[in-house]
Amino acid sequence: MSTPIQVKSIDHVTLVVKNLERSREFYVDGLGMTEVPRPSFSFPGSWFQAGATQIHLIQEHVGTPPAGNPLPEQFRTSRSQHFAFVVDNAEAAFARAQELGMKVVSPPKSRPDGFVQVFLNDPDGHVVELCSSSK
Repeated sequence: MSTPIQVKSIDHVTLVVKNLERSREFYVDGLGMTEVPRPSFSFPGSWFQAGATQIHLIQEHVGTPPAGNPLPEQFRTSRSQHFAFVVDNAEAAFARAQELGMKVVSPPKSRPDGFVQVFLNDPDGHVVELCSSSK
């Protein structure tokens, strides 16, 4: 058997969005990520940093697929495609998300491994998990 590639970590997740400013408000003003410099691509976009991970947003244009989550809203659950961020306290994050008017997919619930998880939709319907250790 040959040697595997040896992936080290997730560098970034790329999302196609309809409105960069609305998404910036969600990821920066809502989740507290930091906007970071982006190379001068020939199409509009924004990059945000959380720890070692980045979110790369591409504004919908002729060269992209449609923005957002193609899954109908009733199927966007904690078990659908999503990505997750670790937070200090998922229950406090849930309360703040409600104050900010963020769309909640699933309120806080405990995982069997002792973590608490909350699921939100970003402005384009991408499912975002916020999780924290309850220990």
